[in-house]
Amino acid sequence: MNLKKSYLDELTYAINGAAIEVHKVLGPGLLERVYHQCLMHELSLRNINFETEVTIPIIYKELDTQAQIRCDLLIENAIVVELKAADLLLPINEAQLLTYMRLLEVPKGILYNFNVVHLFSQGQKTYVNNLFRKCA
Repeated sequence: MNLKKSYLDELTYAINGAAIEVHKVLGPGLLERVYHQCLMHELSLRNINFETEVTIPIIYKELDTQAQIRCDLLIENAIVVELKAADLLLPINEAQLLTYMRLLEVPKGILYNFNVVHLFSQGQKTYVNNLFRKCA
């Protein structure tokens, strides 16, 4: 993967804009799947390439576990996005995203919780891993 930090930052900005638009229109209090569907539509309107419900392979010591673990969105094969609509995010939500990033070998991840009043200041966290540090 030969990604530039500037590209990842621009993509993050665009994804955040799409998520903020969804939250601005819908507000808090809906089910996660509603936000997921609307965010996919907003990303499409903005010509941002993504895959949804991407199966994450779990290989343990050469054993393919055939686990059916899926991330909400994989954007441009570079950023994992996980969506929540919860009263509060727990450390396990962060751990889940970081694990997805590692298993999919992507440098950046964004966790959104749409069940807040202000999405960007209260419901959005961006994470990077060692792969991001290796980007130009």
